[in-house]
Amino acid sequence: MRQPSPAPLEPADKNWWRDAAIYQIYVRSFADGDGDGTGDLAGVRARLPYLVELGVDAIWFTPWYLSPLADGGYDVADYRTIDPAFGTLAEAEKLIAEARERGIRTIIDVVPNHVSDQHAWFKAALAAGPGSPERELFHFRTGRGEHGEIPPNDWISEFGGTPWTRLDDGEWYLHLFATEQPDLNWAHPAVRQEHEDVLRFWFERGVAGVRIDSAALLAKDPALPDFTVGRDPHPFVDRDELHDIYRSWRAIANEYDAVFVGEVWLPDTERFVRYLRPDELHTAFNFTFLACPWDAELLRTAIDDTVAEHAPVGAPATWVLCNHDVTRTVTRYGREATGFDFAAKAFGTPTDTELGTRRARAAALLSLALPGAVYLYQGEELGLPEVEIPLDRIQDPMHFRSGGTDPGRDGCRVPLPWTADAPYAGFGSDTEPWLPQPESWSSYAADLQSGDPDSMLTLYREALRLRRTGPGFGDGPMSWLETGPGVLAFSREDGLVCVVNFGEEPAELPAHTGVLLVSGPLDTEGRLPRDTAAWLRT
Repeated sequence: MRQPSPAPLEPADKNWWRDAAIYQIYVRSFADGDGDGTGDLAGVRARLPYLVELGVDAIWFTPWYLSPLADGGYDVADYRTIDPAFGTLAEAEKLIAEARERGIRTIIDVVPNHVSDQHAWFKAALAAGPGSPERELFHFRTGRGEHGEIPPNDWISEFGGTPWTRLDDGEWYLHLFATEQPDLNWAHPAVRQEHEDVLRFWFERGVAGVRIDSAALLAKDPALPDFTVGRDPHPFVDRDELHDIYRSWRAIANEYDAVFVGEVWLPDTERFVRYLRPDELHTAFNFTFLACPWDAELLRTAIDDTVAEHAPVGAPATWVLCNHDVTRTVTRYGREATGFDFAAKAFGTPTDTELGTRRARAAALLSLALPGAVYLYQGEELGLPEVEIPLDRIQDPMHFRSGGTDPGRDGCRVPLPWTADAPYAGFGSDTEPWLPQPESWSSYAADLQSGDPDSMLTLYREALRLRRTGPGFGDGPMSWLETGPGVLAFSREDGLVCVVNFGEEPAELPAHTGVLLVSGPLDTEGRLPRDTAAWLRT
């Protein structure tokens, strides 16, 4: 029996999402409550006091549904069932309610482009055979060539290689991601109805929002034509049919005062902002900022572009430094190439962790001072680096689809260190976690950092406290200040100023009445050292 929904929010809270600090939880690696080596909902519930003390407004869960875990849970077998490795539906309902009682809202992940090959619909489609109504829910086609041995088109999978798999009956099915993730046919009304029902299912359980995975990929050209560079419209990216889908979703969300955040990777800002019109998605992830190198001029451009593209539709920007797919910030900023590109990932890339940590601390203050909402990936507040997973322990399909050249995404998913002197850094019990932790992991443990005034965790806690309680933060205008070369400085309302020094030499601070917070100590003359940020009051 499901728990009753929590009490409705006060009217003043309806726009919480415009300037929220949202913490991303990758359940499998957050905390292990039952001691089996896999993170679970019991572990999250036990760590709710940590999240309250950290000072976040909401938590976003990557998929926690029933899944064979062929792609870390993004291969969903049943949207109405929690995977047994994580717990039960009753536990999820209890977690949503308990978090809400502590002032923390819950956002869940929905993966509408595809399901697991173990989903009831796909198993029925396989059993029914070619030409059946069951197969119309997916993209089944005959192959090309004399015997149908060539895939139906020349598309490339998001994970590399062909996105087509041939069955014993001769037909091929489309999967833009892993073989175990068949794409749904969004031209079929049953697909649309099912997802609308799933949204209502979770909204009725108190979920405050939904993150939409691969939001620009759902609709396909019905002809499934070969890909031609420059083709407009694209056969499977950012098609106009998507907007009608999201308008229908928005109408449902409005009934529950719920919100959407879309994963929309689009280089065309005009096309991107269409998803943020008032009757579609509330927000979308800002990948321009996330992928930008640690460079003053490039970051200023990324910030300006982001603010400008959101302005016409009145949507708040979102600021993201890292997530479960991206090389951790400390490692990325400690490399010669400080931006992020999936195609550039490689084993053995030299990294200066000390430099990366200094820059990651400054980037934390930069992102938390910008107008809009901010997303924080678990472990970033501990300053965790990317881990190079031993070859025989890698699980990410991106590694295998690349022929072994891509290290995959497991390196940012290593189970968190909680207690320095406990087995496996206190992640669970004496059972080895599902991904191996490096020997140095205990040195990043939350209990060690809690008592260290100079730790990354202390910095994040204080920054989030100031952001939540002080004037000038969150949604609203910003203005750039005149600075010397290699320095970014901008003002917010109520006299708040953020300054970041990217230059070689220490920088003079703008005129101010007080220093709120610095990512590293000022020099003996009160100047801001290289790769350091400060929050000031003027």
